[in-house]
Amino acid sequence: MVTEIQGPVCVLGAGTMGRGIAHVSALAGFPTRLFDVSEAQLAAARQAVARNLQKGVDRGKVSAEDRDRALANLSTTPSLEAAADGADLVIEAVPERIDLKHEVLAKAAGAATAGAILATNTSSLSIDEIAAPLPDPGRVLGMHFFNPVHIMKLLEIVVGKDTRDGVREAAVTFGTKLGKSCIVVKNSPGFATSRLGLVIGLEAIRMVEEGVASPEDIDKAMELGYGFPMGPLRLTDLVGLDVRLSIAEYLAEHLPEGAHFRPPKLLREMVAAGKLGKKSGEGFYRWDRT
Repeated sequence: MVTEIQGPVCVLGAGTMGRGIAHVSALAGFPTRLFDVSEAQLAAARQAVARNLQKGVDRGKVSAEDRDRALANLSTTPSLEAAADGADLVIEAVPERIDLKHEVLAKAAGAATAGAILATNTSSLSIDEIAAPLPDPGRVLGMHFFNPVHIMKLLEIVVGKDTRDGVREAAVTFGTKLGKSCIVVKNSPGFATSRLGLVIGLEAIRMVEEGVASPEDIDKAMELGYGFPMGPLRLTDLVGLDVRLSIAEYLAEHLPEGAHFRPPKLLREMVAAGKLGKKSGEGFYRWDRT
């Protein structure tokens, strides 16, 4: 059983979250392999990591040497088996479908180091359900990062009923090396962060739906009145309206008092119209996609 993560680190999925996780892992000095079935997605991911690292250099947050070292630590591949080969840690960041998470983690488990830690970046799905069909559920846990990963300081470590103490400790140590502040929570629908953040976000969407105030003014109310670093609607755009809809549906179904997580009609309409937030160029705000 891996008790100290030294690398390689394997990240499954090169979307917004996967590329962000790969960024911070490579910058922290870990040999990091990023997998995706789409070579175009992999190329875009590497470009995004390079661009964000350069922004760090320009702002004096990252040295040129660390930028170059991080890019050297990061490799991409369309082969899941090659990405996972000999890895100490596998982190999946694929879409929120439990069947897909089972599939990629099972394949990775067969190629990774014996006893490698298997982590999921899910923001709401049950860690126990994800772990159940995998070999040795005791090495499975949640590592819930926040977008944008290279800026946000929180890492939510979610332990399932079978997660070993040593696995939890290794994950916290790894997160600390990435520069994250780690919290540890027990497996429960929505964990801590999604439940708290989503209920505020959904209520803000209902307020827009009812014409209470504009998205800008609702966000300003929470930023200036309650000290939020970012308003709930702008955050929803960054997370992705489709992601928030999926989480809301899951929590509404799985929590005993889930009625207040029922998605507003406006959220469903915007997702159906392709207004997914920053990644589509439009949500509650318009975004420059360059």
